Amino acid sequence: MKVGLFVPCYVDQFYPNAAKASLELLEKLGVDVHYPLKQTCCGQPMANSGYEHLTKECNELFIDNFSGFDYIVSPSGSCTLHIKEHLHSDKNENSATGIRNIVYELTEFLTDVLKVDKLNSHFPHKVGLHQSCHGQRGLMLSQMTELNAPYFSKPEFLLKMVDGLELVDLDRQDECCGFGGTFCVAEEAVSVKMGQDRVQDHIRNGAEYITAGDMSCLMHMEGVLNRQKSGVKVLHIAEILNAG
Repeated sequence: MKVGLFVPCYVDQFYPNAAKASLELLEKLGVDVHYPLKQTCCGQPMANSGYEHLTKECNELFIDNFSGFDYIVSPSGSCTLHIKEHLHSDKNENSATGIRNIVYELTEFLTDVLKVDKLNSHFPHKVGLHQSCHGQRGLMLSQMTELNAPYFSKPEFLLKMVDGLELVDLDRQDECCGFGGTFCVAEEAVSVKMGQDRVQDHIRNGAEYITAGDMSCLMHMEGVLNRQKSGVKVLHIAEILNAG
């Protein structure tokens, strides 16, 4: 199995340990992982801001970098969803379609493709799981609580395999953190208040760490935590699944 590791810009620039943990975790599970060195932004910020017509070069570069892999895996639900729903090509739409069908968010890949049922990891802490909106409502990584439907959570399924980890129960387990990409710039005050509410739920229920599959959400909440001088930390789920 040949897998291309797709690392989002903000992970590459600000949280490289999340990318390293993703690589190490996949390799521990026997995956042949490759990192295309010429990869850049997938184009999501432009598309979300109404400028999807300017993402053509990003699309073509993504196709050049990631063609030929059996699967493409990313430690980001939002970037994965963008590729799944928006990758197109004026030059080779067949290649774009093929890539859209094989790109997976990390926890989705671990549960649905690798069928992981055991992890050799250890993280003796109380952890709050943030279900990011793109992952939950776009990729269906977990069930939405407003639906009268059986509960499931792929990230939670994996975290329960981690020795010593205690998942805390949140009052509003799938509430948005308020980041929303460019939303946090366009609607700063609303975004901040949503982040404060989301963080407070974790603090109130005793979390020592907040984790998620999207480092962008965690970055937003980390800013709130730092301004509050809180001792609660954020960690990408790959870093926890790879711990120990």
